[in-house]
Amino acid sequence: MLKLGILGLGEGRSTMSAALQSQKLELRAICDRNEELCRHRVAEFQFQGRVTQEYQDLLDDPEIDLIAIYTPDHLHAQHVGQALRAGKHVVCTKPFIDDLSQAKELLALVEQTGKKVFVGQSSRFFEPMKRQRADYEAGLIGELITVESYYHADHRWFLAKGWSLQESFKWLYGGLSHPVDFIRWYLPNIEEVMGYGMLSSNGKEGGLKHQDTMHFIFKSTDGRVARVSGCYTGPVQPVTRDSEMSCVLRGTEGASQGDYMDLRYAITDRTGEERLVTWEHKLKHYFRFEGKSHHAGEYQNYLEYFADSITDGFTAYPDVREGIGTIALLQAMDRSLQTGRPVRVQELLDEHGLAL
Repeated sequence: MLKLGILGLGEGRSTMSAALQSQKLELRAICDRNEELCRHRVAEFQFQGRVTQEYQDLLDDPEIDLIAIYTPDHLHAQHVGQALRAGKHVVCTKPFIDDLSQAKELLALVEQTGKKVFVGQSSRFFEPMKRQRADYEAGLIGELITVESYYHADHRWFLAKGWSLQESFKWLYGGLSHPVDFIRWYLPNIEEVMGYGMLSSNGKEGGLKHQDTMHFIFKSTDGRVARVSGCYTGPVQPVTRDSEMSCVLRGTEGASQGDYMDLRYAITDRTGEERLVTWEHKLKHYFRFEGKSHHAGEYQNYLEYFADSITDGFTAYPDVREGIGTIALLQAMDRSLQTGRPVRVQELLDEHGLAL
């Protein structure tokens, strides 16, 4: 059983739940600079392991095999690098890093240490998306023509978090990175992106500094196109009509749609048969806390997948290279919003001397 240390106990709350309920991981230690939050998590989970406010304590613990990182985005590269140098495998929440100038060093550290880095793109590990991928790989919709994905949610409550109103926070990275990951999952070779965005009146009133409403078109190297959109500070449709987050695949012989929050999946396969599948019986696995604020089930799914990759010696995706590629795409999207022109992803990679 692999021993885990968690850095950052905000989003790391789900990881605590996941590890404590897993048969493949032992939660050895937790860490956060906020002493009160540490005490709260200990009480919430009746945690009996080590509690510290110093990251170095996790790095120095010879019993810890892997570290799960849930700190603010601008600290990811530093914390991942420290874990690799300490000989630990790493899980890092998305977005992986926020500065491509740090990517070369991380790639070199992975090569030098032989340790694995896995990016916690949790949405891939939700039941509808897992089923959609399996059906796609089984050829049920034929050759993929296009992908459409979106994340539309009324996240005005999120503005109560003070850091969401800082200049550094962008919904492009904090929210849209989920549906963008779906696009890359099916069309990994996106070469160009064009997008438009705006800051809505709700967002302005709430104090946001950057766009909360965005729409993008992607073009892959083989000519296929995809689209993604995100809207974050306005009302949404009832879930019986529309999911907050969806991924739609359109193929030569069928089509499928995974509805994330609603544990719902629909497919018209190559035989013409239509099916609708739901997973109400797994609600308690995925949503363990109040409302649907944390999705611990998908964290458990991806942590156990990563644990298997360490034990069995296969590569868990998204790995470090895919994580960096997604950041390059997101930064190309950001540049398109700023310049109002199409941007090639290779521009960003070339600027930092990256060959993925």
